Amino acid sequence: MSLNPTLLAVTDRIRTRSQAKRQAYLERMRHNCQAGVERERIACTNVAHAYAAMPTNDKLVLKAARVPNIGIVTAYNDMLSAHHPYEQYPAIIRSEARASGATAQVAGGVPAMCDGVTQGQNGMELSLFSRDVIAMATAIALSHRVFDANLFLGVCDKIVPGLLIGALRFGHLPGIFVPAGPMASGVSNAEKAKVRQLFAEGKVGREALLESEMASYHSSGTCTFYGTANSNQMLMEIMGLQLPGSSFVSPGTELREALTRAATRQAVRLAEDKSSPTLCEVVDERAVVNGIVGLLATGGSTNHTIHLIAIARAAGMEINWDDFNDLSAVVPLLARVYPNGKADVNHFHAAGGMGFLIRELLDAGLLHDDVQTVLGPGLHRWTEEPWLDNGRLAFRPASETSLDTAVLAPVGAPFSPDGGLRLVTGNLGRGVIKVSAVAPENRVVRAPAIVFDDQEDLIAAFKRGELERDFIAVVRFQGPRANGMPELHQLTPSLAVLQERGFKVALVTDGRMSGASGKVPAAIHLSPECVMGGPLAKVRDGDMLLLDAVEGRLEAEVPAAEWNSRERAAADLSRNQFGCGRELFTGLRQLADAAEHGGVTFQFDD
Repeated sequence: MSLNPTLLAVTDRIRTRSQAKRQAYLERMRHNCQAGVERERIACTNVAHAYAAMPTNDKLVLKAARVPNIGIVTAYNDMLSAHHPYEQYPAIIRSEARASGATAQVAGGVPAMCDGVTQGQNGMELSLFSRDVIAMATAIALSHRVFDANLFLGVCDKIVPGLLIGALRFGHLPGIFVPAGPMASGVSNAEKAKVRQLFAEGKVGREALLESEMASYHSSGTCTFYGTANSNQMLMEIMGLQLPGSSFVSPGTELREALTRAATRQAVRLAEDKSSPTLCEVVDERAVVNGIVGLLATGGSTNHTIHLIAIARAAGMEINWDDFNDLSAVVPLLARVYPNGKADVNHFHAAGGMGFLIRELLDAGLLHDDVQTVLGPGLHRWTEEPWLDNGRLAFRPASETSLDTAVLAPVGAPFSPDGGLRLVTGNLGRGVIKVSAVAPENRVVRAPAIVFDDQEDLIAAFKRGELERDFIAVVRFQGPRANGMPELHQLTPSLAVLQERGFKVALVTDGRMSGASGKVPAAIHLSPECVMGGPLAKVRDGDMLLLDAVEGRLEAEVPAAEWNSRERAAADLSRNQFGCGRELFTGLRQLADAAEHGGVTFQFDD
């Protein structure tokens, strides 16, 4: 199958746009390459410090032979259900490395916060910046320069992008991502959402809400809705950075452990064979485009319209929202997973999962197969699924048909002919909107603006009954430089209630929504943000706004002369600067780039 012309055009323009920076990045990576093992470049005293606590036999192996030492960068903590399984992984990895004639060490740990815990709380203002802290912590872990390949243990929202950004600065080394898998299915996502709306209306109390939430988030493993965490796993797989079919195998199973051991063996092979692809070779413009296609085909998290840009920048590439928008026009939606449907990721996996999805996209010419991966050339291996053949890990072709066409569709009969992610532009700036879960009749909203400078003010107005009308909520001063760009997901139940009551409602903000955002139209990530001179700060209560997700328009219908002369509102950021550790992030807020540039706080320009 020949490649889709739009896929080729977007890839070519990314390659052209990025040529100078990509070349400079690759030159830096090539400069870091050397024959032999990494530890030979540092003095014996340094080496002794690095291996002082290793078991005697491991020391003897390292002294006697030029064998690889595998670095483990882990985001383990036992507060995140998704990361709880990683407690046992280092022992498994060390054991398997020894069986392969190599050694392994935990190079370092990185912080891992839970957006589910901090949603709507002050701690959420640290969330986006935690990605960059994780990237820096990854660099610190690998800066010891005694590792020949690396395994990265992370699942959730900012953790995987942060790990990959940090890893790409050591892109001369091979690297494999090792997932942990989703928890078993609990109460249905539709039921959970319904209870949240009832709580927002005051029809059920906190006890009923807590019971519903704990029945949904109930055990070790990833939350089962298709938010940013599970979008991360899809991305690492479709970009060839973790083993085929490994994203959604549940923790605590024999197959899960077998995949972890296999990832360790493959890391040893990559380290031993200096002709094997390194991380900087795997993550090129084709892999990045494959990641965008996967995001669109599955209706994945809008957070990756920021994270993928930051990841690409870390590898010397420049992508933007035009690339997402153009690909969205030709990539069909093949998955219906909550919030874009009723199923969860366990249902998606059982219906055929990533193997079926990748085969469909490859056969339709919507993915680059000629990429490097952690298994070598070609993405075709990712049309397979893992299984245990008499206790041994094996791979077989994924199902040729969807086992549940209500959850996973073939390219010939998609849920939608496009990927459901749109760029919206106009005199309010540039933003993105995810429409895959928004009903067609709600994709165009023309209504007066009601302006808020804090999400709590909107919730309070809802509780006072002041929002029983058509309106577009403008929630401003929510960008990276203002307050760290917290997710505004707690607004969803209130807005959803109003929408179900028959009102035309929408959200426009320079902030983020959750990766699980759904049926309420939301134009988000408005760039430039208000504190960087963005025009959203000009909007006043009562201004007629148009959010047209069909035509990609976002306009304040204010006469041009008045609009051009209108002053921007001043920001009162006093309540965002202190408490919950926010004062420690003052410097990061001042350095943060625009959302369309990845919201990064450091320079990548090679």
